[in-house]
Amino acid sequence: MLISRSDRGLLARWWFTIDRALLSAVLLLMAAGVLISMAASPPVAQRIGLDPFHFIKSQLFFLVFAVAGLLFASFLDTIWVRRAALTFFVGSIVLMVAALFFGPEIKGAHRWIDIGPIGLQPSELAKPSFVVVASWFLAERARRPDMPGHLIACALAAMFLGLLVMQPDFGQAALVTVTFGAMLLIFGVPWVVVLGLAGAGVAAVLVSYALVAHVASRIDRFLSPEQGDTFQADMAKEAFQNGGLLGTGPGGGVAKLSLPDAHTDFTFSVVGEEFGIFACLALMALFFFVVIGTLRRAKREEDSFVALSLVGLATMLGLQSVINMGVNVALLPAKGMTLPFISYGGSSLLGSAMAMGFILALSRGSTYAVSGRYSPQPAT
Repeated sequence: MLISRSDRGLLARWWFTIDRALLSAVLLLMAAGVLISMAASPPVAQRIGLDPFHFIKSQLFFLVFAVAGLLFASFLDTIWVRRAALTFFVGSIVLMVAALFFGPEIKGAHRWIDIGPIGLQPSELAKPSFVVVASWFLAERARRPDMPGHLIACALAAMFLGLLVMQPDFGQAALVTVTFGAMLLIFGVPWVVVLGLAGAGVAAVLVSYALVAHVASRIDRFLSPEQGDTFQADMAKEAFQNGGLLGTGPGGGVAKLSLPDAHTDFTFSVVGEEFGIFACLALMALFFFVVIGTLRRAKREEDSFVALSLVGLATMLGLQSVINMGVNVALLPAKGMTLPFISYGGSSLLGSAMAMGFILALSRGSTYAVSGRYSPQPAT
């Protein structure tokens, strides 16, 4: 055995305290993402005049940084997780503001900012860091009732949501709202506050429907498909029908030849067509394992900051996965939201890796970490 429990080195301490099951699950998801990108992206690249392997090369480029960032983050202790999250949150907010003024307009939205040759969507990095920072202030409120940590957390949420709406990105705004609501429930806010937030969310949807044309169009097409263009949703459903239980085999799908977003929003339908329903169920099982495993760790956690962070990060990853899959099977209105670790998108991959890095670090408890401090706790 190369590493023994008597070894007190940094790597040994990490290996015997990391949740190896969660780490294995997320690495499997990342590997599946590369395989699925190889199946889904070449036709899209050729259709827009790019090298057939353009998106695959880009995904592999970001995957290197995503894996490195995930592993590095998993070494951190809770103090350094908070510091890293605060740094990324502040930096991401600055970049989101810059994107509104200097970023390119893509499909009517200002969500991206060019950093040299790389296009970055700052909100993807802001999501996991916001969860940790908000959990920090909520936990401080629980520990020190004289500190208005809950008000600071709500103010940060309002600022973040405001920037998302201004981009506009209503899907991400809804995701952040539900995630923050789950954290507030765990924190223990009165039900009247929760109902008030729910009412505000419903009001925001109604206002968006009334004032934003593309939001109204998507909802109308979902409720009354015969009244609008439902090409992508129809092709996605056809892909699942073509795939059946075992799929047509890698490269045998036809839906990706027509789907504009086969490599991003509708990559799950490509999985269904080329690898079959069993492959879709396997992916769903991996996401379920990651989310439930994280929530179980949160349930056993005595540190309120760690518990809130784990609940928020698990909710964010799980809900984003459900939304993407729900859109693919026509259970939800179309929304540009990626499937974590699977869909093409460097910013999405980096943000999801950051979230999992924080989960792995926090789920290690107060064991040996980068700081070198030690507090006995059973190893996983």
